[in-house]
Amino acid sequence: MRFRRAGRRIALLAIASLALTGCGLLGGESSPSGSGEAQVSEIKVAVLPTMDTVPLHLAIESGYFRQEGLDVKPITAASGSDCVTKLVNGEVQFAFSSWTPFFVAKAKQAADIKLVADATAAVPGYAVVATMPNSPITSIGQLSGKKVAVTARLTISHLLVLTQLKSNGVDPSTVTFVELPFPQMAERLSKGEIDAAFLVEPFIQQAVKQVGARTLFDATAGRASDIPLTGYGARADFVDGNRATVEKFQRVLKRATDEVRSDRAKVDPLLEKIAKVDAETARKTVLTDFVSTLDPAQIQRVVDLMVEFKALDQRIEVAEMVIRPQA
Repeated sequence: MRFRRAGRRIALLAIASLALTGCGLLGGESSPSGSGEAQVSEIKVAVLPTMDTVPLHLAIESGYFRQEGLDVKPITAASGSDCVTKLVNGEVQFAFSSWTPFFVAKAKQAADIKLVADATAAVPGYAVVATMPNSPITSIGQLSGKKVAVTARLTISHLLVLTQLKSNGVDPSTVTFVELPFPQMAERLSKGEIDAAFLVEPFIQQAVKQVGARTLFDATAGRASDIPLTGYGARADFVDGNRATVEKFQRVLKRATDEVRSDRAKVDPLLEKIAKVDAETARKTVLTDFVSTLDPAQIQRVVDLMVEFKALDQRIEVAEMVIRPQA
C-alpha cells in the first residue's frame, strides 16, 4: 500500500478528542440490518487523491455502484487521519485510509471501527523516501537530525519510515517529521524546507519530473515487504444498521479492483484525473498491488508495527474488526 495543514493537531490527538456521542451518520434513517435493498443509498466516502482509490473511481464512473442502487460521492481529505476523523464525526459513511488511523481511532475509543474492504499492498518502488538530486544525503544513515516529510504522524507513511530507520540503525527520535500532503512535497524539497520526503506513486514520478527528485531508499523493503497499505472502514453502528449497503459497497469494490488488476489501461486515465498528473507521468508510474480480499493475518502486521513504535498501547485483534463480504 494509502494515500493533507499548518497548525493541525497530530492524528492521534485529533481522533482521540472526538466524542462518542453526537456523531449521527448522514443519509437519513436506516432500516434493519440484513440483505436485500440498500438501507442507505446516498453514500459519502472520504478519500485521498492517490492511486489506491482508482478502483473506487472506476466503479463510480462505470456506473457499478448505481447498478447496485448506490449513489457514491468521494470527499477528498488531507490525509488518512483526516479521512478517519470525518468517519468518526459522521461526515461520511465510509473512509479510505492507510490502516493505521483506523486502529488509532479504535484504540482511543473514538468510535467502534470496522474494516470493510482492502485496497492496496506494497510492491517494490511504489513507496520511497526521496531527496533532491544535489542533496548531500546519500544514505538512510544520514537522516539523523534531518527533516523528513510524511502525510501525517501515525499513518502508514510515518510507520514505514520508522521501520526503515530502525532496521538501518538510525534512532527515529533523532529525525524531525513534517506533515505535508503528497502534492506539496516536491515543492518543499526544492525549496530546502525539508531534507527528504515519503512519496508514493504517481507522486514519485511527478517529483522526478518537477524537481529531479531521486530515491534515497524503498520504504517497503525488508520486513515491510508486501505489507498491506490501505483499505476502507466504517463505523460499527452504520454497518449494523445497513448491512445490505455495506455488502453492495464491498461487492462493487471487489469487481472494480479485480478489473484494474488485470487491465492497466483502466488505471492510467484515472491516475491523471485523481492525482492531477500528465499522461506521461501516469504511464511511468509503478502500480501498487490492488487487493480485493481482506486478510486479517496480513493486516495484523500493521498493528504489530504500531505497537512496536508505541503508536498503540496494546495489540488490537484485526480479525475482530473485519466485516467479511458474502461469498
